[in-house]
Amino acid sequence: MPAAAEFAAPRRRPRTVAQVETLLAVLEAANRLEREVTELLKTADLTTAQFNVLRILRGAGPGGVTCGQVASRLVRHDPDVTRLLDRLDRRGLIERQRDGRDRRIVRTHITKKGLDVLSALDAPVDALHERQFGHMSGTDLESLRGLTETLVARQPG
Repeated sequence: MPAAAEFAAPRRRPRTVAQVETLLAVLEAANRLEREVTELLKTADLTTAQFNVLRILRGAGPGGVTCGQVASRLVRHDPDVTRLLDRLDRRGLIERQRDGRDRRIVRTHITKKGLDVLSALDAPVDALHERQFGHMSGTDLESLRGLTETLVARQPG
């Protein structure tokens, strides 16, 4: 029978252990924060992706944006932005129109109903963010944001 030492996991370098522990901490924090947002958005029958699209469109103003522009601004990549827009369109939260100068271009705009849905969520989302981050100082928030930006800046894609 082999000795127990033969089955022991190889020792990792301290830096590797720190990297793994950091990854797990980031994933756990992101999962918890996103779960809370998801629960809040369920009250408006929205997914986080749909909410993100509505916020992109509200920020775009009356000029709207193309499907490709929506896709490039999403927080989380969605391979089927068209279907995502279709669902919002069926609910009357967005509308799509062909560009007057170039009929190949379809611009997407948020509707009054979509603005009303977002408006109703503004205060609850702000309150959630306060619960999630209110215990942190402005300096801490800036540092955390900077660290996450540094983390993703070196990643492909």
